[in-house]
Amino acid sequence: MNILILSAGTRNKIVQYFKKEIGDDGRVVASDCSNLAPAVYDADAFYLVPRITAPDYTERILDICKKERIDGVFSLIDPELSLLAKERERFTQIGTTPIVSPYDLVETCFDKYRMFLLLEKMGIPTARCYVKKEDFYDALKKGEISYPVFVKPVKGSASININRAGSDEEIELLFRLYDDLMIQEYMDGQEYGADVYADMKTGKCTSIFVKKKIKMRAGETDKSVSVKDQKLFAMLRDFVEACGFIGMIDIDIFLRDGVYYISEVNPRFGGGYPHAYACGVNMPKQVLINLAGGENAVNIGDYRENICMMKYNEIEIQDMNGKQIVP
Repeated sequence: MNILILSAGTRNKIVQYFKKEIGDDGRVVASDCSNLAPAVYDADAFYLVPRITAPDYTERILDICKKERIDGVFSLIDPELSLLAKERERFTQIGTTPIVSPYDLVETCFDKYRMFLLLEKMGIPTARCYVKKEDFYDALKKGEISYPVFVKPVKGSASININRAGSDEEIELLFRLYDDLMIQEYMDGQEYGADVYADMKTGKCTSIFVKKKIKMRAGETDKSVSVKDQKLFAMLRDFVEACGFIGMIDIDIFLRDGVYYISEVNPRFGGGYPHAYACGVNMPKQVLINLAGGENAVNIGDYRENICMMKYNEIEIQDMNGKQIVP
């Protein structure tokens, strides 16, 4: 079984996990637009590729899949998910399975306002959102929302250009500085993260791991502790299966006044997934079972509580003599 991990970046652990699960029965290949992406050096093979916006990018990835006889391919960054989902048929025609949810669903996840509308339609608690300042000001006057609020890009990731605003003046300034913004209700409850797997054969939710976030850094979970809540498991399972997600899903949740609110949904491995893997929630193994034609058993919540994750820094040293450095 051969796996291709796109935009591997700094996600060394994901590469290592797949190598461990595949063992001697295949290879893990990685790609990135920079040869200073440390994760690629943990792979069995590395391809330096152009940025995903390059006209020939998809062709380059398809060529890698053919050359390396790739069985399954997935990306670790949001913008590339839509590309994979949209070109699914071209990959399957050469025997490679894109491990990604359907295109329309991926696009909905990447568009925070569309996700808000979907969650609202499904009756799932979520933070109020406004794409028009006038609608927000109207709701403010009616007492339906109050300051502070979050102002963030409708489409974006890694917490880029997300700001907390506490007045009309700050709202106006941010809307002048940045384009395509929305205003989101400020969630002041406890934040949780869920690592979820939906079987690629059955569509059933087979794994859910929930962590209580203790500390965040650069938009990712820095410290967390494993927890269980059957009510939350049921809500996430119903949501994932009703939407038609497949593969890995990273979900951000807030608990406020005893109610769980879904905040954001990323149909990929989340930055905090190593916590789940260390606790025995083995999504790489589930991926490999699916690619081999098998179905995964439903095994939601099979992990220990009160297991803490604490991230720390590590470095990669490579001799780049004779090579052009591509940052």
